[in-house]
Amino acid sequence: MEIYKDLSNPASKEFEKLLNSQLSKNTIEEGKIIEGKINKITEKFVFLFVEGLKSEPVLDINELKSMGLSEKIKVGETISVLLEKIEDKNGEVIVSASKALKIKGWDKLVEAYEKKEPIMGKIVSKCKGGCIVEHLDTGSLMFLPGSQISDKPLKDISHLMNEPQKFALIKLDKIRGNACVSRREIISSFKKEDKAKIIEKYKVGDIIKNAEVKGYSSFGCFFNVNNELDVLVHLQEISYSRVNHPDEVFNIGEKHDLKVISVDKEKLQVGCSVKQLSPDPFEHIENYELKKIYKVKVVKIMDFGAFCELEPGLTTLLHSSELSWTKKNVSAKKMFKVGDEIDCVITEIDKDKRRVAISHRLTKENPFEVFEKKYPVGTIIEGIVVNKNEYSIFLNVENLEIDAFLHCNDLTYLNNGEEELKKYKKGDKIKVKVLEIKTSDQKIRVGLRQTQPDPFDWFKDKKINQIVTVKIISSENKGLTVRPEKCEMDFVIKKNQIAINTADARPSRFTGGERIDCAISELDFGKRKVTLSIKLLEELEKKEALEKYGAEDSGKNLPFSSLSSDLDKKKKK
Repeated sequence: MEIYKDLSNPASKEFEKLLNSQLSKNTIEEGKIIEGKINKITEKFVFLFVEGLKSEPVLDINELKSMGLSEKIKVGETISVLLEKIEDKNGEVIVSASKALKIKGWDKLVEAYEKKEPIMGKIVSKCKGGCIVEHLDTGSLMFLPGSQISDKPLKDISHLMNEPQKFALIKLDKIRGNACVSRREIISSFKKEDKAKIIEKYKVGDIIKNAEVKGYSSFGCFFNVNNELDVLVHLQEISYSRVNHPDEVFNIGEKHDLKVISVDKEKLQVGCSVKQLSPDPFEHIENYELKKIYKVKVVKIMDFGAFCELEPGLTTLLHSSELSWTKKNVSAKKMFKVGDEIDCVITEIDKDKRRVAISHRLTKENPFEVFEKKYPVGTIIEGIVVNKNEYSIFLNVENLEIDAFLHCNDLTYLNNGEEELKKYKKGDKIKVKVLEIKTSDQKIRVGLRQTQPDPFDWFKDKKINQIVTVKIISSENKGLTVRPEKCEMDFVIKKNQIAINTADARPSRFTGGERIDCAISELDFGKRKVTLSIKLLEELEKKEALEKYGAEDSGKNLPFSSLSSDLDKKKKK
């Protein structure tokens, strides 16, 4: 065998050149996409010729048909495949046409994503949270979130299914091989171009007629202009008066004129103002006087009152507490409607805080002051029961739209107040006495028992320790229920006040109906309190006997078992 050591001759150089060129052509690596030419087709398989491989790669003919490559199944056609293994344990070459297609498709997606170019696809199915989109060029499947389907909520997307349309690639995960697309971004981009043309038409100072209130936010109100543009009126540009939220002034669907105060062509935004359509009313606020009646226009009704306009640009709140003198928690919706012109009194003007306070009830005379002038305390009046609860009655007097308060304790002197209350019903007429008028608190208190003779007056000429005769009404364990002669009130003599001796302090000693004497141990006209005691009477009589009969034998016939011992004590002293 001859070994060529001399490589400098022309023949050796030509051989080296041919060898290098042949090797460079046949550089093949696993995991790369290669091109194969069909050189043989059978009933089930397709055989490819790839230069540089020792054997022919084989493809399942059904795989190619499922990929939509039926037209390419011809001898001489070229098919791209992924070289998975150059040689397996059986010495065969393993390739895949479907995997090659997926890799090529992913490469196209990456290229489109990097260049920020839209891709063509179609929505093929719905899934949790969105839809599945198929890339038309490669058949790759991508996720379309529900929020990215359109720029406005869609209840039905059946008209979008299987329709070729553009999508924007918004996210790619190269590790997991996931792609996320957006139809909304494509729509918005078209609208952005149109919006830029629309904004070109507006300039600062323009007046926009009949813009419609579209929505609120905490910082302002959005208006729709001719169904082509949404503009913002900032909270501070709504009114010269203080506004906490746009819903205090505007209603959805209302139409208002606007003045353009800013145009941002980069952000494609137009800022507008409502208040700048009129001069600042606070510059001539001195023209308004406190406690004077003015006509105001109701522009907005809320749960807590109504917003009224003194003049264009000067809006103030008429709080529900200033609607009526007599009605509590009255609703402005039941009294007024938007557009009504009503009388109000200005109660406060604060130029620094740009605040004006008004009242509607001050335009009318205070019914509590009218009542006080007509029915001063002590007057007897007739009222009709209009309401009652578990402890009181409310009376209406001469249709003054005010209710007088009658507590159950002021119904009667004799009986239990709560029991007496049950006798009355709505519509009953009652003559009562005015006991108290609190105009500032809007309260009137009346009493029924004060119109009747007071049985407690029976004690006016009585004093403590005075002896009175009573009749026993009943006898119970707690004591004796008694009534003084010629008096209509009943009192209870407690068990411990029946006798000095404990053994004698038994209510059962009395059967009822007896007349006995007792003494007044407590008398308080302010509290209307009287305490009667038989024990006190015995002590008073015992004291009197001691003072009258000083000898030991004296008083032995007196009905006091302890008298002799008491006399002994007196002698020792």
